[in-house]
Amino acid sequence: MIGALCGDIIGLVHEGAGTKTKGFPLFVPESRFTDDTMLTVAVAARLLHGGTYVDLFHDYFHAYPLVGYGGTFAEWARLRKRAPYQSWGNGAAMRVSPIGIAANSLDEVLAEARRSAVVTHDHPEGLRGAQATAAAVFLARTGAGKNDIRAELERTFGYRLRDRLDDIRDGYRFDVSCQGSVPPSIIAFLESDSYEDAVRNAVSLGGDADTMAAIAGGIAVAFYGDVPERIRGPALDRLDRPLRTIVEEFTERFGDRVT
Repeated sequence: MIGALCGDIIGLVHEGAGTKTKGFPLFVPESRFTDDTMLTVAVAARLLHGGTYVDLFHDYFHAYPLVGYGGTFAEWARLRKRAPYQSWGNGAAMRVSPIGIAANSLDEVLAEARRSAVVTHDHPEGLRGAQATAAAVFLARTGAGKNDIRAELERTFGYRLRDRLDDIRDGYRFDVSCQGSVPPSIIAFLESDSYEDAVRNAVSLGGDADTMAAIAGGIAVAFYGDVPERIRGPALDRLDRPLRTIVEEFTERFGDRVT
């Protein structure tokens, strides 16, 4: 999950900025975590300690209400609503990476990713984005090659993953839909040669940069191994103690798992 958190923190300052280059500083004074990190930690807490996704998402929102949640989610959580709201956005995909690390089979990944998503994102596209992201993390973690990951995701989810970033980048615009942001985030990983390169690829598309870097980063860390300390350290330093404790517990229990 640390790969997703670092991607979120790095990508924040590029969200909506239309960044179209890979040559940017990874951290600046304004770098901080957003709702992407918050809800990823909430999913990790559920996998560690149980509870329901609805209650955890509500509780984390009320503990950290000012980290940039989408308006519909914020209203849902503020009022502690129980019913989902048919979202097709990328919010369920951005938070799902811990499931790909903790699960023991692809079937388990898909079932748990659906459970984590459906409490808010019960639209078919929202569910598809969450399941595809979690499946990519699981496949990367369990030794699948990039060609196999691409083929499995195309076959199972119908995403087009053969496009090249250089062909996408100029015409790509800010898009919070799963169908518009999850496939290019996966491609950002597929075209990378390291964790850092995957995050830079995602940001360079000039879209929903923090979420896309979180998605690409979550897959990349499962594929390449741990995040380099020069990235990991500054990111973790931006978390408070309660959040960092969950990250450390999750890493201790599920880190470096290969089946």
